[in-house]
Amino acid sequence: MIHDSNMESPLVQLVSFNKLLEHYDEQLKSPNKHLADRAKYVLDAQAPYPVLREGFKELSVLEKHKDVIKIILEDSFAPILTLNEIKAASTPFENLVFNSSERFQQILKDAGDSFDLSISNIPQEFGYIMRCTVILKFFYGYNLDFKRPFFYDIPDTNGVMRRYRILYNADFMEIIPTENAKELTQDDVDDLLDNFNNLDLWKEKIPPNSFIAKGFVISNMFDVTAEHSISEIKSTLIGRTQLHEQSFMESFEDTFRSLFKLNDIKVGFAGYDSNANNFFKIYGKNMESYILNGNEFEDCDFKFCNHTHSKLFKENKYFAISNVEKYFENSEGETQPYKNLMEQGIKSAILAPISINGNLLGVLELVSGKKNELNSVNANKLDGVMPYIIAAVMRTIEEEENLIDAIIQHECTSVHPSVYWKFQEEAKHFMADELAGKEPVFKEVVFKDVYPLYGQIDIKDSSKERNLAIQRDLMIQLSEINDILELAFERHTLPIYEELQFRVNNYLSEVKEALFTHTEQAVFDFVKEEVNPILLHLKKEDIEVAALIEKYEEKIDKATESYYDHRKNYDRSVMDANLKLAALLDKKQEAAQEMFPHYFERYKTDGVEHNMYIGSSIAKDRQFNKLYLSNLRLWQLQVMCEMENKYYSLKPHLPVKLDVASLILVYSTSLAIRFRMDEKRFDVDGTYNARYEVIKKRIDKSFIKGSNERLTQKGKLAIVYSQKKDEREYMRYISFLKSKGYFTNNIEIVELEGLQGVTGLKAIRAEILYQKDKKSERTYTYDDLMEELKS
Repeated sequence: MIHDSNMESPLVQLVSFNKLLEHYDEQLKSPNKHLADRAKYVLDAQAPYPVLREGFKELSVLEKHKDVIKIILEDSFAPILTLNEIKAASTPFENLVFNSSERFQQILKDAGDSFDLSISNIPQEFGYIMRCTVILKFFYGYNLDFKRPFFYDIPDTNGVMRRYRILYNADFMEIIPTENAKELTQDDVDDLLDNFNNLDLWKEKIPPNSFIAKGFVISNMFDVTAEHSISEIKSTLIGRTQLHEQSFMESFEDTFRSLFKLNDIKVGFAGYDSNANNFFKIYGKNMESYILNGNEFEDCDFKFCNHTHSKLFKENKYFAISNVEKYFENSEGETQPYKNLMEQGIKSAILAPISINGNLLGVLELVSGKKNELNSVNANKLDGVMPYIIAAVMRTIEEEENLIDAIIQHECTSVHPSVYWKFQEEAKHFMADELAGKEPVFKEVVFKDVYPLYGQIDIKDSSKERNLAIQRDLMIQLSEINDILELAFERHTLPIYEELQFRVNNYLSEVKEALFTHTEQAVFDFVKEEVNPILLHLKKEDIEVAALIEKYEEKIDKATESYYDHRKNYDRSVMDANLKLAALLDKKQEAAQEMFPHYFERYKTDGVEHNMYIGSSIAKDRQFNKLYLSNLRLWQLQVMCEMENKYYSLKPHLPVKLDVASLILVYSTSLAIRFRMDEKRFDVDGTYNARYEVIKKRIDKSFIKGSNERLTQKGKLAIVYSQKKDEREYMRYISFLKSKGYFTNNIEIVELEGLQGVTGLKAIRAEILYQKDKKSERTYTYDDLMEELKS
């Protein structure tokens, strides 16, 4: 055993048997002749070696007088119990064992030569303070309760870690002061009580080597592995983030191995969905299901034999399979889970149902690669841990539901984090009224005196591009139908084929000329109701025509039941662009919220639009200043330019090379917004404020006054406003951003044609500078960029 004599300590450790020998001194006077003779025998054996009473530090003395020490300790280590008791004589709080029972010796032997015995739960920095508390109690008389259980963690022959609790018998110890010992007052002790972690203070009050610890302790140890394993399982399951940590399953399996005293155990989980009646894989770090054997889910109806099914689903009891191979043979190979277990080399298993009120939630799987290692007898060890596993599963289900709710809220509603506090307040009022027996009403959420900001980056001529894609798909589909009918008429000369071909050509001519609103639906109905039945008949009647029909059907999209190629490319282009632009905007928003909290929402159409509202009523505890409005306007201007750059870096990789145009609406009057409970979104409140919504919805379709030129143009950012002060403000921002390479010198101010009910609007159109890629320092106008990309 290792004895660290260099470790700083308030105690100078002397091994001494004086206190034990004093008991034998008393027994010499006993009227019981047997006791007196035994005492005389021990005292006579020790008498020639006074050092054993006086005490010594030299470890060599232990080896030199080991036979005499064995005689002195013989009554304390009864030979009749030596194979059963786990017992050792040692110095206190150290690992210097100089006498022990045979069982303890065997435990250390099984641990291996490289094993170093140490108390597992005493941090080294607490060692000094712990010894000080002993001095305070046994010398100074202050009864400080520092008692805590101490443990040895020792592996067995199979490498399974066993835990042993240590109970100290300190009857044979003496605490003796040295010249370094100090007088302690109640104030000194009070300081120590308030400063447990202040090691310097403890050393000041009770200096190193200020006391002698003379004697030895007897340690009685008990195997508490099962209790510790259950405690560890509780702690693991209580931890809220454990399921997602990399080491969760590894430590969980180690704990079960200690509980069952088996080193071959693996742990798995399978969830159960009562609605779908199937087992499913639970997602987590290194989570496995051995009955699923890598499958995402399995139907329960054919997975288990009747006996297993009854145990798990009806009785909710453990089901142990001590010999998987034999069980599979007896079932005549009809049960999938046993086959899955066999394929993974599993020889024995315990399946434990995780259920609440008789409703199965899942199955805990314990498996082993050895026959009979897991069985119906040791399955009972699960009784102590199943309630905690069930509680953890219930909590996980609740957390998953909360996460799903959070995702739905984030993706599908407009309750932005910046205004969530207001909804919480109203929800608390609602709950309070309900608890008080009043009629609870969730009051409308209104924010007054907020300033709006609106921006959009929109696909240029999106309707035209979409119609063009539809037109091309319809023309291809009708042409291929025409080819099939032409071949059918050649081979069978039925007039009905020629008549149907005539109508197909009429639709083809109509689509070529122009795509009207009703045309797409008319062609779809025609194909579905009149063409498809004929094609189905031809497939059965004519092999050659059937081959042509099959080629046609391969190109038909199952979801839309029509030809979907150009439309798919258009939709994918818009979707990819929207995803990238929305992701960039969301990322930038995180920084903007840090500047000053404000309401934000964005939505995808043929492009990405966003609304922002900023004001003191939204900020809750922060004081609003118009400085923050100006800051958010400048931020918006920068981000719109960055989104344009993002799109044009993406454009070469899109199936359809679309253009975009950007717009910002400036509105200097504060307004109120109200949460519409029916629509689950915020909207401006009041008739006067509705003017803002009118402008916002119509502005991107507006024209330059006195011309047919649209306001929004590719390569330019349009900033719409109505007041001269807004013009001056944004011209300052543009001047600043020009210096940072966002805009060219091509800046124009234009008047807009009046919208319905709105007149007097003007706009700044600023030409954007683009970078070809992140590494490039060169900037381009839109036309230059297009030429560069072509080359």
